Amino acid sequence: MPGEVRIEHLLTSDSADVRNNVWLIGDDDEVLVVDAPHDPDGIEAAVGDRTVVAIACTSGLDPHVRFAPELAERLTTQVLLHPDDRDLWDAVHARHEPDGPLREGQVLHVAGLRVRVLHTPGQTPGSVCLEVPDLGVAFTGDTRRSHPRLLALPPKTRLLRGHGDETTVAAVAGRAG
Repeated sequence: MPGEVRIEHLLTSDSADVRNNVWLIGDDDEVLVVDAPHDPDGIEAAVGDRTVVAIACTSGLDPHVRFAPELAERLTTQVLLHPDDRDLWDAVHARHEPDGPLREGQVLHVAGLRVRVLHTPGQTPGSVCLEVPDLGVAFTGDTRRSHPRLLALPPKTRLLRGHGDETTVAAVAGRAG
Protein backbone atom coordinates (compact mmCIF):
# COMPACT_ATOMS: atom_id res chain seq x y z
CA MET A 1 0.00 0.00 0.00
CA PRO A 2 1.50 3.39 -0.95
CA GLY A 3 2.48 5.88 1.72
CA GLU A 4 0.79 9.16 2.35
CA VAL A 5 1.10 11.94 -0.20
CA ARG A 6 3.63 14.52 0.91
CA ILE A 7 5.68 17.52 -0.13
CA GLU A 8 9.42 17.28 0.39
CA HIS A 9 11.78 20.23 0.38
CA LEU A 10 15.46 20.37 -0.55
CA LEU A 11 17.51 23.54 -0.30
CA THR A 12 20.36 23.68 -2.80
CA SER A 13 23.00 26.30 -3.50
CA ASP A 14 25.71 26.91 -6.05
CA SER A 15 29.26 28.20 -5.58
CA ALA A 16 27.98 31.80 -5.69
CA ASP A 17 25.60 30.92 -2.81
CA VAL A 18 22.48 31.25 -4.94
CA ARG A 19 19.92 29.23 -3.01
CA ASN A 20 17.08 27.37 -4.65
CA ASN A 21 14.20 25.39 -3.27
CA VAL A 22 13.56 22.05 -4.92
CA TRP A 23 10.16 20.52 -4.24
CA LEU A 24 9.13 16.88 -4.52
CA ILE A 25 5.41 16.08 -4.63
CA GLY A 26 4.38 12.48 -4.25
CA ASP A 27 4.22 9.37 -2.15
CA ASP A 28 6.32 6.24 -1.62
CA ASP A 29 5.78 5.12 -5.22
CA GLU A 30 5.95 8.19 -7.46
CA VAL A 31 7.04 11.78 -7.37
CA LEU A 32 7.08 14.99 -9.40
CA VAL A 33 10.28 17.06 -9.14
CA VAL A 34 9.82 20.85 -9.29
CA ASP A 35 13.01 22.45 -10.69
CA ALA A 36 16.48 20.91 -10.99
CA PRO A 37 19.22 23.26 -9.80
CA HIS A 38 22.68 22.81 -8.31
CA ASP A 39 22.64 19.32 -6.75
CA PRO A 40 21.59 16.40 -8.95
CA ASP A 41 23.09 13.91 -6.48
CA GLY A 42 21.00 15.30 -3.62
CA ILE A 43 17.83 15.36 -5.70
CA GLU A 44 18.43 11.81 -6.92
CA ALA A 45 19.02 10.65 -3.34
CA ALA A 46 15.79 12.32 -2.18
CA VAL A 47 13.84 10.64 -4.98
CA GLY A 48 15.26 7.23 -4.09
CA ASP A 49 13.64 4.34 -5.95
CA ARG A 50 10.38 6.13 -6.70
CA THR A 51 9.14 6.61 -10.24
CA VAL A 52 9.57 10.22 -11.36
CA VAL A 53 6.63 11.32 -13.49
CA ALA A 54 8.52 14.43 -14.67
CA ILE A 55 10.86 17.25 -13.81
CA ALA A 56 8.72 20.39 -14.10
CA CYS A 57 10.77 23.55 -14.60
CA THR A 58 9.02 26.68 -13.34
CA SER A 59 11.14 28.81 -15.67
CA GLY A 60 13.98 28.49 -18.16
CA LEU A 61 16.43 30.43 -16.01
CA ASP A 62 19.68 28.67 -15.19
CA PRO A 63 19.00 28.15 -11.46
CA HIS A 64 15.85 26.21 -12.32
CA VAL A 65 17.12 24.08 -15.23
CA ARG A 66 20.87 23.68 -14.75
CA PHE A 67 20.83 19.92 -14.14
CA ALA A 68 17.46 19.04 -15.66
CA PRO A 69 18.74 16.98 -18.65
CA GLU A 70 21.31 15.13 -16.54
CA LEU A 71 18.80 14.44 -13.79
CA ALA A 72 16.15 13.31 -16.29
CA GLU A 73 18.61 10.81 -17.74
CA ARG A 74 19.54 9.49 -14.30
CA LEU A 75 15.90 9.20 -13.22
CA THR A 76 14.56 7.99 -16.58
CA THR A 77 11.99 10.74 -16.86
CA GLN A 78 11.03 13.76 -18.92
CA VAL A 79 11.77 17.47 -18.53
CA LEU A 80 8.80 19.81 -18.98
CA LEU A 81 9.13 23.55 -19.70
CA HIS A 82 6.81 26.28 -20.96
CA PRO A 83 7.62 26.92 -24.66
CA ASP A 84 7.95 30.68 -24.10
CA ASP A 85 11.14 30.03 -22.09
CA ARG A 86 12.83 27.99 -24.79
CA ASP A 87 15.37 30.76 -25.57
CA LEU A 88 16.43 30.83 -21.92
CA TRP A 89 16.68 27.04 -21.90
CA ASP A 90 18.80 27.07 -25.06
CA ALA A 91 21.27 29.49 -23.45
CA VAL A 92 21.99 26.79 -20.84
CA HIS A 93 21.31 23.59 -22.82
CA ALA A 94 22.05 24.24 -26.48
CA ARG A 95 22.38 20.49 -27.21
CA HIS A 96 19.33 19.25 -25.32
CA GLU A 97 15.66 19.91 -25.87
CA PRO A 98 12.99 19.79 -23.18
CA ASP A 99 10.91 16.63 -23.56
CA GLY A 100 7.55 18.35 -23.42
CA PRO A 101 5.66 21.56 -22.70
CA LEU A 102 4.03 22.99 -19.62
CA ARG A 103 1.00 24.94 -20.82
CA GLU A 104 -1.76 26.94 -19.17
CA GLY A 105 -4.44 24.64 -17.79
CA GLN A 106 -2.43 21.46 -18.37
CA VAL A 107 -2.85 18.91 -15.59
CA LEU A 108 -0.07 16.62 -14.42
CA HIS A 109 -0.89 13.57 -12.34
CA VAL A 110 1.23 12.25 -9.47
CA ALA A 111 0.31 9.97 -6.57
CA GLY A 112 -3.40 10.47 -7.20
CA LEU A 113 -3.07 14.28 -7.22
CA ARG A 114 -3.88 16.73 -9.97
CA VAL A 115 -1.21 19.39 -10.49
CA ARG A 116 -2.51 22.28 -12.58
CA VAL A 117 -0.18 24.49 -14.62
CA LEU A 118 -0.75 28.25 -14.32
CA HIS A 119 1.09 30.39 -16.88
CA THR A 120 2.41 33.37 -14.91
CA PRO A 121 4.64 35.43 -17.20
CA GLY A 122 6.60 38.20 -15.59
CA GLN A 123 10.13 37.34 -14.51
CA THR A 124 10.33 35.29 -17.70
CA PRO A 125 7.83 34.94 -20.55
CA GLY A 126 7.30 31.26 -19.78
CA SER A 127 7.19 31.33 -15.99
CA VAL A 128 4.68 28.89 -14.55
CA CYS A 129 3.25 27.97 -11.18
CA LEU A 130 2.03 24.51 -10.28
CA GLU A 131 -1.14 24.48 -8.21
CA VAL A 132 -2.17 21.43 -6.19
CA PRO A 133 -5.65 22.31 -4.87
CA ASP A 134 -6.01 19.08 -2.86
CA LEU A 135 -2.93 20.06 -0.82
CA GLY A 136 -3.73 23.79 -0.73
CA VAL A 137 -0.37 24.74 -2.28
CA ALA A 138 1.10 26.41 -5.33
CA PHE A 139 4.74 26.01 -6.33
CA THR A 140 5.62 29.46 -7.61
CA GLY A 141 9.22 29.35 -8.84
CA ASP A 142 10.25 32.96 -9.50
CA THR A 143 6.72 34.28 -10.05
CA ARG A 144 6.24 37.50 -8.13
CA ARG A 145 4.05 36.96 -5.12
CA SER A 146 1.80 39.82 -6.19
CA HIS A 147 1.03 38.23 -9.58
CA PRO A 148 -2.75 38.43 -10.22
CA ARG A 149 -2.93 34.69 -10.95
CA LEU A 150 -1.59 33.94 -7.47
CA LEU A 151 -3.77 36.51 -5.74
CA ALA A 152 -6.82 34.85 -7.32
CA LEU A 153 -6.11 31.58 -5.47
CA PRO A 154 -7.87 30.82 -2.17
CA PRO A 155 -6.42 32.92 0.70
CA LYS A 156 -5.12 29.92 2.65
CA THR A 157 -3.11 28.63 -0.33
CA ARG A 158 0.52 28.11 0.67
CA LEU A 159 2.94 29.63 -1.83
CA LEU A 160 6.07 27.47 -2.01
CA ARG A 161 8.65 29.56 -3.78
CA GLY A 162 11.75 28.86 -5.86
CA HIS A 163 13.83 30.97 -3.46
CA GLY A 164 13.18 31.93 0.15
CA ASP A 165 10.51 31.03 2.64
CA GLU A 166 6.94 30.05 1.98
CA THR A 167 4.05 32.41 2.46
CA THR A 168 0.30 32.37 1.81
CA VAL A 169 -1.99 34.19 -0.58
CA ALA A 170 -3.61 35.89 2.43
CA ALA A 171 -0.26 37.17 3.71
CA VAL A 172 0.71 38.48 0.29
CA ALA A 173 -2.66 40.13 -0.23
CA GLY A 174 -2.62 41.57 3.27
CA ARG A 175 -5.90 40.00 4.20
CA ALA A 176 -6.92 37.53 6.89
CA GLY A 177 -7.51 34.00 5.81
